[in-house]
Amino acid sequence: MSDSRRIGLIGDPVEHSLSPFFQQPALDSLGLDIRYELWPTPLAALPGRLDDLRAGRALGANVTVPHKEAVFAAMDDVSDLALRAGAVNTIVPRNGRLFGDNTDIHGFVVSLREREVRFEELDAIVLGAGGAARGIVVALLNAGVRRIHVLNRTIARAEHLAAALGDDRVRSATSNQAQALASDAGLIVNATSIGWQGHDLPLDPAAFCVMPPAAIAYDLTYRETPYLRAARAAGLATIDGLPMLVHQGARSFELWTGQPAPIDIMWSAALAARAARGD
Repeated sequence: MSDSRRIGLIGDPVEHSLSPFFQQPALDSLGLDIRYELWPTPLAALPGRLDDLRAGRALGANVTVPHKEAVFAAMDDVSDLALRAGAVNTIVPRNGRLFGDNTDIHGFVVSLREREVRFEELDAIVLGAGGAARGIVVALLNAGVRRIHVLNRTIARAEHLAAALGDDRVRSATSNQAQALASDAGLIVNATSIGWQGHDLPLDPAAFCVMPPAAIAYDLTYRETPYLRAARAAGLATIDGLPMLVHQGARSFELWTGQPAPIDIMWSAALAARAARGD
């Protein structure tokens, strides 16, 4: 197998990722002689990784934290959604140039369409104002939501995100206003890292208790979290980040290979990998 028959995940760290566990079975199922690899990449090594891709020494890459914004700035061309999100998670080399896309946006929206969410009737709350939150807000705007409140502990960051997107459907507030805004919200998304480890919550869980009965609480991490447990205890439907991860990976797969992704194989493999890990 030549060095060019490789796809990798660029990030720091990457060892925790489930991506190889569902991407490799998908590649194998179609008889593609391609290996999906983990490429741990400190910031100083990032230019070298991109040089390898430009030189054709790999078929493409995914990008994870903390490099999505830095990779966006280094691309030769980007999709419209990546441009709006200011972040790239998928790289496709094209004749010595690098094209960047943001398939996280696709993955998030598809995971909600599977729940038959009616975006045009949806008011949403997004917790956090960093790069992940911006991607979620862009996804929701693109899907046609009615209104989004961006909540952050520091109001200036939420205000900056809202202003940067320039859409009057986006409002900003502080995290302690969650309960006051939750009664009209059909979706609340944790786009912070709070609760990924430990027992902290990104909001007062009383906010869950005033949300409509059909509301959904979403956490971008693909493990059980205190946020999801609290939402479930309040009677809300919940979604963790695994459907988003798999669907974004399927879209990346199609960009790299030009073939439809075997989504059922990817989903089964991701579930098995997560169960084996005990997340």
